[in-house]
Amino acid sequence: MGISDRLRGKKNINGKPHIVSVYPSSALPGGEIRINGSALCPAEWRRPRVQFGEHEGAVVISSDDFVIARVPDGATSGPVVVATNGHVSNAQSIRVAVPIADSLHPVTNPALDAEGNIFVTFSGSRGQKVPVSIFRIDTNYTANPFLSDMMNATAIAFDRQGQMYVSSRYDGTVYRVAPNGTMAPYAEGMGIATGIAFDREENLYVGDRSGTIFKIARDRQIFVFATLEPSVSAYHLAFGPAGDLFVTGPTTSSYDAVYRIDLHGTVSTFYRGLGRPQGLAFDAAGNLYVAASLGGKRGIVKVGPDGHAALEVAGQNLVGLAFAPGRSVILATTDAVHHLSWDIQGLALLPE
Repeated sequence: MGISDRLRGKKNINGKPHIVSVYPSSALPGGEIRINGSALCPAEWRRPRVQFGEHEGAVVISSDDFVIARVPDGATSGPVVVATNGHVSNAQSIRVAVPIADSLHPVTNPALDAEGNIFVTFSGSRGQKVPVSIFRIDTNYTANPFLSDMMNATAIAFDRQGQMYVSSRYDGTVYRVAPNGTMAPYAEGMGIATGIAFDREENLYVGDRSGTIFKIARDRQIFVFATLEPSVSAYHLAFGPAGDLFVTGPTTSSYDAVYRIDLHGTVSTFYRGLGRPQGLAFDAAGNLYVAASLGGKRGIVKVGPDGHAALEVAGQNLVGLAFAPGRSVILATTDAVHHLSWDIQGLALLPE
């Protein structure tokens, strides 16, 4: 075999291109997917054409047995095909997330109330006063200002009664926010307060990214629940199906961990090997989903109960996710939120 054939991988004999699989099978516009198959590379070192419905995607890498392509803006869920040498491959399906609001600044998961309204922050840089701290996106995907007077709104959580709580990393306070947008301090002195989450007994947990996970009982007594390595940005919290607390907190390492903290505050490593892990959520089957990089590929990473990890959604700048009604998910990037029909049922955050 000549050197050009070795560089191209499997030799292309100018047959009709054939797609075997697409990985991952879900993406945001701008995300990179790998198309595996045969005869995917045209002759004479030209690049193949990758078509997402009516939109053509940029080819990043091409070879005879795989192509890496970027999902173009405007693409929607549907078929993807590869065209080479005057032939078009068979189609494979891909799910593409739909943008529903932009000009935002989330730093972790969005949150949904019982009616399916989406709440997302414009957090701003540390100490920045912004005109709107939280936006409410209704079920028709219309975004309206909801809260205006909080500095550096960070994480949002709802209790079983539908009451909203929001952390501020600016003043270390967790606020209780009424449906009309008025707020009052609920707990103070939380350091650099970032991620928040309720357990089944409706105790509220707060991540101080300086290294502490606080537990706030329903009578507002505050306890140090666990200590972790400090994070350069935020702690992100989610409870698993067995009642353990799972935490991510990006550090300067590119090989960060997801931590599991049991009911007694004992910390263990659930999974290590993610780049900049941020917001996280569980599905009803007990799989964990994290906005992170895996093997240098950014998106939503699925980690099963057995510790096996795989990229499930390709996308850049993802910071969090929240499961939504209709077996779908809301994905948050650093400046926007997207809706993805995913056919995955999320774990109820506060089961009855």
